Amino acid sequence: MRQEKSKPLLEDMHAWLLRERETLSRSSEVLKPMNYMLRRWDDFGRFLDDGRICLTNNCAERALRGIALGRRNWTFAGSQRGADRAAIMLTMITTCRLNEVDPKAWLADVLARIADLSTSHLHELLPWEWKLLGQAGKPAGQQAA
Repeated sequence: MRQEKSKPLLEDMHAWLLRERETLSRSSEVLKPMNYMLRRWDDFGRFLDDGRICLTNNCAERALRGIALGRRNWTFAGSQRGADRAAIMLTMITTCRLNEVDPKAWLADVLARIADLSTSHLHELLPWEWKLLGQAGKPAGQQAA
């Protein structure tokens, strides 16, 4: 359906952006966002070939809603550095949940192991890898389906 219905629309939009960009002056305020979009066009259109990619960011918005609206103390992080740290932690927690990994168990294990792990094995601590390695280490009858 994406190839049939979305791809022609995306191709038309790309052609339109290129045409319209040529008519704008270099000082136009709209030129910067258009160039931003065109530089990332392949990434923008990746959803056409990968059905796992959602057409909207609704899932991400819903995931953040519980944090942003649920507790007043998240309204202000105190500083840019604090906001960056909060964003990183929330991203990791949400990534765990999307991969059906208990965030507390994952974080406890990562903190216990990371100091002794070589950089070539750090990828094993990513939630989806961590889950697979944990399942591989269980007896056959305990592995998740």
